[in-house]
Amino acid sequence: MVGLDGKECKLILVLNCGSSSLKYDVIRMPHRQSLGKGLVERIGEEKGMLEQKAGEKKLLIEQHISDHKEALELVVRALTDTDEGLISSIDEIAGIGHRVVHGGDKYASSVTIDEDVIAAIEEFVELAPLHNPPNLAGIRVAREVLPKVPQVAVFDTAFHQTMPPHAYLYGLPRKFYDEFKIRRYGFHGTSHRFVSARALQLCRRHPTNTNLISCHLGNGASITAIAHGRSIDTSMGFTPLEGLIMGTRSGDLDPAIFAYLIDRGYTSKELINILNKKSGLLGLSGISNDLRDLESEAENGNQLAKEALNAYAYRVRKYIGAYAANLVKVDMLVFTGGIGQNGWRMRERICHRLENLGICMDFRLNKEKGCKEGVVSEAYSPVTIVVIPTNEELQIAIDVYELAFGGDDEYRRRSSDHLVGFEE
Repeated sequence: MVGLDGKECKLILVLNCGSSSLKYDVIRMPHRQSLGKGLVERIGEEKGMLEQKAGEKKLLIEQHISDHKEALELVVRALTDTDEGLISSIDEIAGIGHRVVHGGDKYASSVTIDEDVIAAIEEFVELAPLHNPPNLAGIRVAREVLPKVPQVAVFDTAFHQTMPPHAYLYGLPRKFYDEFKIRRYGFHGTSHRFVSARALQLCRRHPTNTNLISCHLGNGASITAIAHGRSIDTSMGFTPLEGLIMGTRSGDLDPAIFAYLIDRGYTSKELINILNKKSGLLGLSGISNDLRDLESEAENGNQLAKEALNAYAYRVRKYIGAYAANLVKVDMLVFTGGIGQNGWRMRERICHRLENLGICMDFRLNKEKGCKEGVVSEAYSPVTIVVIPTNEELQIAIDVYELAFGGDDEYRRRSSDHLVGFEE
């Protein structure tokens, strides 16, 4: 297939498999154009559903979907549907990219999938028991349904494998790291990698002389310090529970709290559930984990909503300050994610009192910009503040295109930029 500009097109199918869901997107490369995307939900339940959208075209299928194989077969049917499909034949799919949550300390980049990669993903199931098994199921099913199509694993943890030991080691007995691989891994790496690259492009900066702090703020939230194009620290740790206050996750806390509550009758399983699903903005406010609900309640005078929002912003500011100290100089502060992109009030709340770090927001421009991409800092600000919508699916498609087909000249040029390591 050749595009209007004469470049040969490759259609990349991006898959993100959850325990009972399958998200997908079809992206035309190297044009970086999404043809449409869809979601299969309630896999294994009595009544499943597929919803696919492409511009004005919408397709809805409701039926029992027994497993991920049946889900992918349904996706193939939806993609090639005579009236509402995205492609005329499944043979048009040239490559498949899989989101994989955990690659442990083995993978620092995306890789073409083979038996060794599958074995490694299985090995790291114990580090991501809720995520790696469905990711693995998606890979196996895709290889069975589309056996001749090259497939690539893109790991959430890979971008953070450039963290130095002083950043990823915990202050625990060394044997816990040596024997059980307990260390900080970090997550959201695909998003941080995408938005940092886009921010550099937007501001006409080069990674070798630019330091960034990337804030992926949503129901799950993390901050990453990026020096010379490499992650040198990130707020999530051994699991996504560490770091910022999130929608329903607690973020950082004193580990002795765990033992204190166990002595008072809670089980470890109950506490893990509370820390992951009943804490954060939801737990602090007692209202919601949705920023829009809390902003509305705060405007109406709800004190608990105000405290939850202020705690969220305060924790983000603390991390920005800590990373600014270790980066020595900061050139850009990037906001992304559902809250980072859309929550202009939260961006304003966070950037108040950061002027001493050279982070000077144009509050009028920040409000006017809203959820759109662009710069929201004052013209005189030493640090450029940028809002960048994330697109993890596109980053996955870019990786597939580069690994399976060699990429295009522009992508290869950017990928071959020399990246200087970070050392203290």
